[in-house]
Amino acid sequence: MKGDFLSLQNGNDVRGIALEGMEGEKINLTPYHTTLIGLSFVNWLKEKTGKTLLNIAIGNDSRLSAYSLKRGIIDGICLTNSSILDCGLASTPAMFMSTIIDEIKADGAIMITASHLPYNRNGLKFFTKNGALEKEDVKEILTLAEEYATSEYASREIINCDTLIGKVNLMDAYSKILVEKIRLATEDEKPLLNTKIVVDAGNGSGGFFVEKVLVPLGADVTGSQFLNPDGTFPNHIPNPEDKDAMLSIKKCVLHNKADLGIIFDTDVDRAAIVDSNGEIINRNRLIALISNIVLKEYPGTTIVTDSVTSDELSLYIESIGGTHHRFKRGYKNVINESIRLNKTGEESHLAIETSGHAALKENYFLDDGAYLIVKILITMAQLRKENKSLHSLIDSLEEPISSKEIRIKIEENNFIEYGTKVLDAFKEFVTNTSGWSIAPNSYEGVRVNCSNSDESGWCLIRMSLHDPVLPINIESKLKTGSDKIFEKIQMFLSRFNKLKLNL
Repeated sequence: MKGDFLSLQNGNDVRGIALEGMEGEKINLTPYHTTLIGLSFVNWLKEKTGKTLLNIAIGNDSRLSAYSLKRGIIDGICLTNSSILDCGLASTPAMFMSTIIDEIKADGAIMITASHLPYNRNGLKFFTKNGALEKEDVKEILTLAEEYATSEYASREIINCDTLIGKVNLMDAYSKILVEKIRLATEDEKPLLNTKIVVDAGNGSGGFFVEKVLVPLGADVTGSQFLNPDGTFPNHIPNPEDKDAMLSIKKCVLHNKADLGIIFDTDVDRAAIVDSNGEIINRNRLIALISNIVLKEYPGTTIVTDSVTSDELSLYIESIGGTHHRFKRGYKNVINESIRLNKTGEESHLAIETSGHAALKENYFLDDGAYLIVKILITMAQLRKENKSLHSLIDSLEEPISSKEIRIKIEENNFIEYGTKVLDAFKEFVTNTSGWSIAPNSYEGVRVNCSNSDESGWCLIRMSLHDPVLPINIESKLKTGSDKIFEKIQMFLSRFNKLKLNL
């Protein structure tokens, strides 16, 4: 199976097909793979730390393939005689915290998850006390796994492995941190008393938040839904960007007359909310809300987002005293950019992607959906004393009237080169188009301000992070503005015979 490992890399994660699913899909992530990846991670970490024996924490979300893949990882770690801390069902942020929490203090951690992807997918995320591994680190680990695939490790017998495994109640320890954070900030043992809060965990790992966080704080959680782990995800995709998922939590809020609805993705590194009126607060609205909260604590700070956020969001952040810094798509990209800005002397306390990945400087720059909700709950409790709602913080946020999101497939083997050619040509097209200009400080793709009277908006064409696709985002202050902008883009794209324009 040499050659299988590097193809599993997806940015700074491992992703693959672990179960049979759609016709034509081939399984490429098995316990065989995770055995050698687990072995490689430990040996890589030994070299980085200088330690000979390590404690490695392992957790998983609710996916059907989690336990067989975990068994593979455990077998690989046992080959190194290192200890395993089995955390059971866990969230991705909690797995990072296993390297921080005093009573656990793992040397490294592996989370088995594929976020919101279909049930037959799975993957791995890696952590040390310094945070999630970078993509260069993951490449080193997978390269090492490929080498082991042709060595004696591939057939080495594992003996007495179970003696190295210990059980850890990570989610209890992690939840206590969240509860104490809220109590300390509100100076109240039960700051959520007389509030009704419903949670939609999408049958992923987020169900813990109800009994371990909200109930101790006094909230009425009656009506919360899909809390039981189920790797088939029978109710909806656990994804705060999915329309059906957001409609589900909206209906839940209205039906139960709740004060707040919370929805998590599968592994709880993302979240969104719905207010008591059924208003969905995700994407730009969520960024505006948490920006307001952070700017009250850290006035003047820079908010780093991904490239597809709206012009109206920029105006909002500036209106409340912040600086909006757009960067590349990818949660790790925005986090690393925020860290970089701090190192240069520009204070940046929040990095957040439109998808709901939010990382705060005060929380290790960890993208943690539960911690994001903790910050919102603290603010909600404080606002209740003034008879104000969360939505009052973003009442002044203007929003586009129309928007489009289109993905154009590149039918060319060397899609990166071809996509780059398209983007270069688009820059020239923009300079020759009346009323169009390339936006300043654009770090990804080509973002264009479209100022014609029938457009009044912007567009962005970029390369997908991993796929042979050109995503296009368009927003306008006019009802037909997005259509007008796209007409010109479509005319431009028709020049290229390797683009699939089935629109």
